[in-house]
Amino acid sequence: MTDENSQQTHTPELSIVIPAYNEARRIGRALAAVREYAGQAASRWELIVVDDGSRDGTAEIVRGFEAPPLSVRLLINRTNRGKGHSVRQGMLAARGDVLLMCDADLSTPIEEVNKLRPWLDRGYDVVIGSRDLPDSRLDPPQPLLRRWLAWGFRAIRRHLLLPALRDTQCGFKCFRREAAREIFSRQETNGWLFDCEVLGLADRLGYRIKEVGVVWSNDRDSRVNALREACLALPTLFVVCRRLNRLKGREPGGGLGT
Repeated sequence: MTDENSQQTHTPELSIVIPAYNEARRIGRALAAVREYAGQAASRWELIVVDDGSRDGTAEIVRGFEAPPLSVRLLINRTNRGKGHSVRQGMLAARGDVLLMCDADLSTPIEEVNKLRPWLDRGYDVVIGSRDLPDSRLDPPQPLLRRWLAWGFRAIRRHLLLPALRDTQCGFKCFRREAAREIFSRQETNGWLFDCEVLGLADRLGYRIKEVGVVWSNDRDSRVNALREACLALPTLFVVCRRLNRLKGREPGGGLGT
């Protein structure tokens, strides 16, 4: 692998950004899956792993990963800064023409990127994976409590922000490089609700957004405390909405593309 100071002679076709916090148990499988798929695609891809202050050897696993045909870079936060901070860091460091963010557990398989990228060729700037469209497939779905909390949050969020989008929180999103640079340079939210700010910024700045159904698998070993996160979500959402309302951008892009 290469480190954060390495230079590339060619622009990658795709940059994949994976935030990772204490992911030693899963990161090796994720890297291997991306490497295998990149080999099948026979394309120039770079993978950026942002270690968010892990204490379990995540960085060492990434450093020891045999990368070809991938170019792999490791960015390290010395302390835990949050998923939003890590994704922003990776996105602003990425060199590809197309930038993809995905989770370290690959709850949406890397192959699903083939459903998103064609929409960029059709003129969209941001294409997001969704768990809540007719062609989405959840195998297995989230537990019932998390689904209830997600439904409640979604109803409030759509009332306040991005009413045309059904699922802002699926961690599988593609961006044109130019759009990503402008959006993530303005992003301020460091926690898990950064997706709402990112998509709100995209809409406010006039970028076209497309929502696409994907395959998604719930990780039974998820460390997310659903009740705690639900309590934090609404205050954060209100802060995001106030911040977006102060932004003087172009005409909103209208959220969901047709």
